[in-house]
Amino acid sequence: MSFFIILSLLINNVAFQFKVTTVVDVKQQAIRKPMQFIKNKNEKEILPTENTLFKEALIFLWEIIKVVIISLIIILPIRYFIIQPFYVKGASMEPNFYDHEYLIINEIGYRFEDPKRGEVVVFKYPNNTREYFIKRVIGLPGERVEIKDGIITVFNSENTEGLELSEDYLSPWQQTNGNKVVNLGDDEYYLMGDNRLFSFDSRAFGPVKEEYLIGKVLFRGWPLNRFGLLTEIPNYNF
Repeated sequence: MSFFIILSLLINNVAFQFKVTTVVDVKQQAIRKPMQFIKNKNEKEILPTENTLFKEALIFLWEIIKVVIISLIIILPIRYFIIQPFYVKGASMEPNFYDHEYLIINEIGYRFEDPKRGEVVVFKYPNNTREYFIKRVIGLPGERVEIKDGIITVFNSENTEGLELSEDYLSPWQQTNGNKVVNLGDDEYYLMGDNRLFSFDSRAFGPVKEEYLIGKVLFRGWPLNRFGLLTEIPNYNF
C-alpha cells in the first residue's frame, strides 16, 4: 500500500514538474513573439532618394576630377621639363640601340651641365625641327674633329697633336667612312651614329648647335630583356 502511495506521489511530482516547464516555455515564447512583432512593426526601411543618389554621384565625380588634376600637376612638369619618352626609329645606333626600343630621356640634366663625349643624345634635326634624331657625342665645342681612313682624331687645348678615339662600343667590323675636318664653334657638337655605315649624322648635315639638344638617354624601358639604366659613359683614351 505504501508502495502505491509513493509511486503516486512520484508520478504527480513528475507531472507537476512537466507542467511547470511547459508553461514557462510557452510564456517565454508568448513574451518573445509580441516583442519580435513590435520590433518588426516599428522598423522602417530607408531607401535612397534621387537627391541622395545624385549627391553621391557628384561626390564620386569630384573625387575622380581631383585625382586627374593632381596627376596632371605631377606628370606634366615631369613630362615636359624633366624626362620624356622616345621610340628609336631606324638602325643608325645599332648594336647599342635597336629599332622600336623605348627610351626615357633626361631633359633637365643639360640645364646644369654640358654634354660629355660619348653620351647618347636626342636632338632636333637642324634642317627640320619636327624630326628627332638619336646619336652619340663625338666632338665637343671648340674642338677640331678629323675623320680619315676610318679613324677619328680629336684636337683640343689638351691634345694639340690630336688623339685618336678608341670606340669600344662599335661592332668589330664597323668602319667610320668619310674624310672630314671640322672646326666646332663654342656651342656646336659633332654627333654620329654607332652604325657608321648606315647613319645619317654630322658627317652629312654638319655640327649641331646646343639649342637643338633635347637631352641624354637615361633609361631603356623596352624590350624587357634590355631594360635598365643607361648612364655609363665610354672610357676614351683621353
